[in-house]
Amino acid sequence: MAKAPAKTITLEQYASPQRRPGDQRATLIGLKLNRIRRQSTLVDSPALRGMIAKVAHLVRVVE
Repeated sequence: MAKAPAKTITLEQYASPQRRPGDQRATLIGLKLNRIRRQSTLVDSPALRGMIAKVAHLVRVVE
């Protein structure tokens, strides 16, 4: 049987990481975001959800 395609999430950074703790900046880099309006499509996982929760005030999920 064929595997179902992995579910993905597209994120967009809309706020600057300036004046934020270093761990939040590192999380943005881990999400492949480091500039405002940059978008990244990633495979959905519990670890990814945790990273999004950590920087939820800096990113938004794009439909």
